[in-house]
Amino acid sequence: MRFQGKSRLGFYPLPFSEAQRIRRFLLFPDQSTSAIDPCVGDGVAFEVITSGAEVLRYGIELDAYRAEQAKQRIPNIVQGNTLEVQCPVECFGLGYLNPPYDCTLGPADSRRTEQSFLSHTYRWLKPGGVLVLVIPGDRLAECSQILSTHFRDVGVYRLESHECVRYRQVVVIGTRRSRREKERLTDSDITRARLYCASLARNPSQIPALPHEPEARYGVPVSGPAQLVYRGLPLDEIEDLLPQSAAYRQAGRILFAEPRSAGGRPLIPLKPGHIGLLAVGGMLNGIFGSGDERHISFWQAVKLTDRVEEEDEQGVITVKEKERFSNELTVVYSTGQVAILK
Repeated sequence: MRFQGKSRLGFYPLPFSEAQRIRRFLLFPDQSTSAIDPCVGDGVAFEVITSGAEVLRYGIELDAYRAEQAKQRIPNIVQGNTLEVQCPVECFGLGYLNPPYDCTLGPADSRRTEQSFLSHTYRWLKPGGVLVLVIPGDRLAECSQILSTHFRDVGVYRLESHECVRYRQVVVIGTRRSRREKERLTDSDITRARLYCASLARNPSQIPALPHEPEARYGVPVSGPAQLVYRGLPLDEIEDLLPQSAAYRQAGRILFAEPRSAGGRPLIPLKPGHIGLLAVGGMLNGIFGSGDERHISFWQAVKLTDRVEEEDEQGVITVKEKERFSNELTVVYSTGQVAILK
């Protein structure tokens, strides 16, 4: 994952319009049921997908700020790593999963996070429970073993919002099989389903777009309250207490290099490229000016995308995108004014 994705902890929220269309696929019971979002983010998409029904909502979020946002919409929130949360199996009627798009490195091998999160959480669905999985289309192959073995009536649809197209997102909707249904499965059935998922991953154009009105709806079964237990470390508390640790202060001299300052006159006049490298390298950051003009400056490199549309004689429009890097300067004045120069 790129740095921008790491900084947001792999959070790529589902657009509101796509959540509304997914909601039309779900048929909730008249009685209360429970639903889980293991990567709830700010809770907006999960709230829309479960709207208009009597649902006990549960969510898990790693980022402290987004967890506080989600608590305003979802009453039962666990802040922590989903892979370190324990939950009784077969207790939820609905599971909505939009996991981070990344790789995890293990002692023996590496796995995609989409596969790891699905493997950890699908057991929480009761037989007949509905899974709504949002992942990049080219990651269907990694998830195909679980989907083909443990779920039936699986539908795969391409999402068409601008952000979804950018990350090639698809939504997978399926119903968890019961033990008896799994016993009736043959190896050829599983192999056929896995090959189908692999073919969709290789050829995303085969995936139909998510329709505005579904041909069939998935019935969410009745389910009761659940209990989530977080077994991981309280990362935010540890982060707050670390600076008070004598051992941390000793290790800080090794872990964190002391800031260096550069001075002197260059041998030859600097060209624009030299100044740009100095700027994004942090050599021109600092406090400047006096009075109302006193300010803090901070430079960084940003990636920009140039988009060009070309239309040929037959009226076919071709969209070309080219990525490039540029410099961005953020200036914060003593008066509180903030300016961003690009």
